[in-house]
Amino acid sequence: MGIRSKGLFIPQVMRSFPNSFPTLLYILCVLGCDSLGADFKAYLPSRTSNQLWVVQATEKGDQLTLSVDKKVDLGFSAVTIVTHPERSLLYVSTNVGEEGNSPGATITLEADGSYKGHRSLTLEHGYAYLSLDHDQRFLLGANYREGQIDIYPLDKYGIPGSRVAFLDEGRTAAHAILPSPDNRFVYIPYVKESNAILQYAFDNASGALTPLDPHNANPPEGTGPRHIAYHPTLPFVYFSNEQGLGASVYQRDLASGQLTLHQVVDVVSENQRLESGASASDCLLSLDGKFLFTGQRSSNETALPNGINRYRVANDASLEHLGLTPTGEIPWGLAFSPDGNVLLVTAHGRGILHAFRLTKQGELIPVATLPIDERISDLVTR
Repeated sequence: MGIRSKGLFIPQVMRSFPNSFPTLLYILCVLGCDSLGADFKAYLPSRTSNQLWVVQATEKGDQLTLSVDKKVDLGFSAVTIVTHPERSLLYVSTNVGEEGNSPGATITLEADGSYKGHRSLTLEHGYAYLSLDHDQRFLLGANYREGQIDIYPLDKYGIPGSRVAFLDEGRTAAHAILPSPDNRFVYIPYVKESNAILQYAFDNASGALTPLDPHNANPPEGTGPRHIAYHPTLPFVYFSNEQGLGASVYQRDLASGQLTLHQVVDVVSENQRLESGASASDCLLSLDGKFLFTGQRSSNETALPNGINRYRVANDASLEHLGLTPTGEIPWGLAFSPDGNVLLVTAHGRGILHAFRLTKQGELIPVATLPIDERISDLVTR
């Protein structure tokens, strides 16, 4: 017996091919994936070699291959990256730098996404997270160790100028900063003992941040909200829970900007989490908003494996945990291909870039790997 779908009897087809696994992978993608995608590039800053890795992802039939297109010497410990949504620009920073003299770079790309050139930047701090506002007028950075927030204006060419806004709330472990889709509010999650989501009104003319009242959305104790993903059509925002090892969902009041807790999803028991020393990393929604993905980092794989937790997003924005896709190595950064069909994952400790195809059911099918520098965490695609 075998699987029948649309008149296709899979074992009969597979007997025509000497290597059955790629054939089965192709058939599963035909049946379950939205489509086989287009070529794209990924950009990975390396703190190990002080380089920017440019990776080419190439589609050929049912196969996806990853190859190194170029390695660019940046001259500093490159960690964090964000891409300009309209211009062929990337912004890169270190995560720990001298205050007032922290290195960064603006990367210029050719029309096809290949490297063209770069210019050095001097930033106020190192950043664990970089973002742009939705009008592309400001670059925002969150400093993890001291918890400071810096905002820089962008000129008409997208080049950052001197800092125009600064926050220091007296909390360490600020892990992200990302304006809301309407560009009116900003939320800053804090992990570990700081455990907070601080809420601000965002002035998209000056870059200033004004605390909302109440200032803190008060996430449940022990959740540790880390990274942010906004639903593409509904007024909800998702956070990976670093300490709680799962995800949380908050509803956004579109008028006031206030967040209200909607749901917390714990994917393992507290005993499992404590035994494994596991924590969550990145947080990413599929482009259509139907699925959420969070990284699961374990220091004891016997107790709990490393992998990507998958969730289905319901019509009311609630999450249903679908399971874990193992990665073997600790997953850190997540990024979709521009068409949303391929999920790239950086394996931080072992130096591996994983590629998975996303199916219509929210499954992740492994399709390619590429050796990269160890300790690469962040990445973007275009």
